[in-house]
Amino acid sequence: MESQTSLNSSMEESTSKRKKIFPILLAALVISGGAYGISRYIHGQHHEETDDAQIDANISPVIPRVPGYVAEVRVKDNQRVKKGDTLLVLDDRDMRIRVEQAEAALIGAQSNLGVAQATTTASQANITSAQANVATVQAQIETAKVNVWRTNQDFQRYSNLIKDHSITQQQYEQALAAKQTAERQLEVLQEQKNAASRQTNAIASQSGATSKQVNVADANIRQRQADLDNAKLNLSYTVITAPEEGVLSKINIQPGQFVNAGQSLFSVVLDKNIWVTANFKETQIGKMKQGQKVWVRVDALSGHQFEAKVSSFAPATGSKFALLPPDNASGNFVRVVQRVPVKIEFVSTTDEKKVLLRPGMNVDVDVNLD
Repeated sequence: MESQTSLNSSMEESTSKRKKIFPILLAALVISGGAYGISRYIHGQHHEETDDAQIDANISPVIPRVPGYVAEVRVKDNQRVKKGDTLLVLDDRDMRIRVEQAEAALIGAQSNLGVAQATTTASQANITSAQANVATVQAQIETAKVNVWRTNQDFQRYSNLIKDHSITQQQYEQALAAKQTAERQLEVLQEQKNAASRQTNAIASQSGATSKQVNVADANIRQRQADLDNAKLNLSYTVITAPEEGVLSKINIQPGQFVNAGQSLFSVVLDKNIWVTANFKETQIGKMKQGQKVWVRVDALSGHQFEAKVSSFAPATGSKFALLPPDNASGNFVRVVQRVPVKIEFVSTTDEKKVLLRPGMNVDVDVNLD
């Protein structure tokens, strides 16, 4: 009986203690909850947060400029490369043959130009000679004109003298013959001059045609030189190099595989310059502006924060860049809060853990609006 009484007494005491502790615990929970709520409210007045954010970086595709069969693959998955490092080598035998063909065509064109230039030089010499002949005949014509004038004067005098029988008939006939000979000689020289002029014009026309041939040959040389340069350029494209420094993605190319010009083979992730793309709700960006301080927490690095800043805002919401943008002109319009991509750049360049960041990692972003 006494034991039963002591048991009841102890139970009453424990119940009394619990009744006293419960209000204390409840008050502590209410106070801590209120304090947390107030702190979150105060924080929300000066900060904007989102977990819809990822690490971003430029990704440069490796694209061949000429088609061909892969002769050699000199890199492997996830390898870091520098700008200009050789990634792939294509079979270049076809390209080398094209270079040789272009070189042979250029030599032929240069030979044709030499022949045309030699012909032009000869035509110029012929023109000079013909012009000299014309000048010589012209000088002879002038002399012949003087001779015709003199013989005409002699003939006039002899005509007057024959009337008076002051000279013999033979002398008169000799004067007449000299006059006719001089006139005929002048006519012959004029015909020679006309022939020489026609020959000069013909040679000049031929020279003009030859000059056009020289121009055509010169243009042909430039065309063949361009073909040779293009062939050499295509030959250089058989060695595919890294466009920028970065880390290679998965390489699915094997020796012997045929690749087309413009085909994306794999990519180089340019991880030296990375940033965060945070998709804030349109209702959050009213107080945000460039240069505001940002704290970035990466899921992969629990407890570590990176210092950053707001760099720029996208010119449109993310839905406008979607493959199928929403058309709000339809009758089934539903108002949805849109998100605006915001670019956030890292400030610290000495943070050792920055090298652990990879494009696509999820992050939490906290923007200080003050």
